[in-house]
Amino acid sequence: MINGIRLKVCGLTSLVDAELADRAGADYLGFVLYAKSPRHVTPARFRAMAARLPDRRKVAVMVEPSAAELATAAGFDFVQIHFPHDLPPGTVAAWAGVVGRQRLWLAPRLPPAATLPPALLPLADTFLFDAFHAEKFGGSGQTADWTKFRQQRELHPEKTWILAGGLNPDNISVALKATGARLVDVNSGIEASPGVKDPAKVAAFVARLAEIRSR
Repeated sequence: MINGIRLKVCGLTSLVDAELADRAGADYLGFVLYAKSPRHVTPARFRAMAARLPDRRKVAVMVEPSAAELATAAGFDFVQIHFPHDLPPGTVAAWAGVVGRQRLWLAPRLPPAATLPPALLPLADTFLFDAFHAEKFGGSGQTADWTKFRQQRELHPEKTWILAGGLNPDNISVALKATGARLVDVNSGIEASPGVKDPAKVAAFVARLAEIRSR
């Protein structure tokens, strides 16, 4: 935690970058298990790194996983699942039954005119808001709908809300002021290239978090 703000560094693909995130003070280390992502890490690759990873909570990032795919996330502390917002609630309930409500982070892809389906609220304690992209599930570099995020956070303060989507050192202070977020997920905004973190950008992002909370 950095001055009251929890940080997840996502899209990690190497021990070097995991250690960089650890030194920066990240609370969560995110690994994308989605094969279509340029930041994809196979379950086998994660297991090979696992023993040498920093002692931070690990998050498996998945997209509409099958039962077999979900089973590969057994070694993670949390499972973040991206999916279309109109997916049948029964499918999401099945994920919750396997993972557990406390370990499940739901990340529905919400079109501009859509709001969070009420049926999802009982299925998880944590929800992640990312930028909407018609073809991608996260990692687009675009910013999320900050107004919608704040509305949902204020409507359901009993839930944990994670702000994602295009966050970087230049906009994080504005984003936090607009949303009131206390847990942020950063990925492309601190990269040198997809899957490779930039130490200078990581340091700048963390410095901005410290400045924001010290005012």
